Amino acid sequence: MLAQLRGKIVIAVLLGLAVVLVISLVSDIKQVGASFASFDRSVLPAILGFTLLNYIGRWLKWDFYLRHMKMGQGVNVADSGLLFTSGMVMAVTPGKVGEVLKSFLLRRMNGTPVTASAPIVLAERLTDGLAMLLLMGLGLTVYPPARPAFIALVALSVAGIIALQFRPLCARILALVGRVPGGAKLAPRLTTVYESMHQLLSFRLLLITTLISLISWFGECVAMYYVLLGLGVEPSWHLLLVATFVFAASTLFGLISFLPGGLGVSEASSTGLLVLLVPGLSFGAATVATLIIRFCTLWFGVTLGALALALLSRRYPLDAQRVANAPPLNTTETR
Repeated sequence: MLAQLRGKIVIAVLLGLAVVLVISLVSDIKQVGASFASFDRSVLPAILGFTLLNYIGRWLKWDFYLRHMKMGQGVNVADSGLLFTSGMVMAVTPGKVGEVLKSFLLRRMNGTPVTASAPIVLAERLTDGLAMLLLMGLGLTVYPPARPAFIALVALSVAGIIALQFRPLCARILALVGRVPGGAKLAPRLTTVYESMHQLLSFRLLLITTLISLISWFGECVAMYYVLLGLGVEPSWHLLLVATFVFAASTLFGLISFLPGGLGVSEASSTGLLVLLVPGLSFGAATVATLIIRFCTLWFGVTLGALALALLSRRYPLDAQRVANAPPLNTTETR
């Protein structure tokens, strides 16, 4: 597994470096160098600390989902943490869908079918997106032109959730899938996925997990705030609001672009919004702010994910016989 992932990660890293080079050249590399040299590195512990707060909060959400769906048999707190962190190595995949790796690792650990647990990853992405929308909404006062995009994204999100909760419609779609060539084998798997997803999107569960996501992702918005402080911007509540809006909006734009890790889109939108919304911030300084926050969030997470995946792979080597002998799990019952 590690050998297969290594090539994808290397490609993502090269793409990331290409993005850094292009943005630096567009911004005037001398200005970027000067801004980076003047950056106050004493704020780095705060930046990484608030990033870790995000990771911890999202791990708690993952673990909550796992226990709620009764798929955590034999998975202790430490293993749950390693599972979640391992998935972060796939943050550089389009829309982070590669984080379904956690489902394959969970199957290795206790035999949970991938089709049953993969919807947890989808629910994570959905609640992360909802949290980002809420954080973006907090900052709409600093950039009113973003309101149409915000309203459109909210409408699409709500419509998607309602559609997934409407059983007759989904049952009809699954029945149609079963009639197409090859659909007879695919339909039962999609049914398993849908049943899990339907439970995960219940109003109570959606409310709790979105709140966890909101608190977690606000941690990285605060990290962006400290990046700006490190570049000499005067601290203020307004700056925190701007940092929240810029980070949330640029992350959302990167997510919906469906590019690996949102590379290019997140960086460009973050840099442009910072220049537009932070008075006196040069293009070079905005570029440095964007690059620092990306290295301290996206690439920091990918690094932690690679370490966790290596550790987890040693603790749980692929053992088909052990997985086959694992006791059956009730993947549909909820507490």
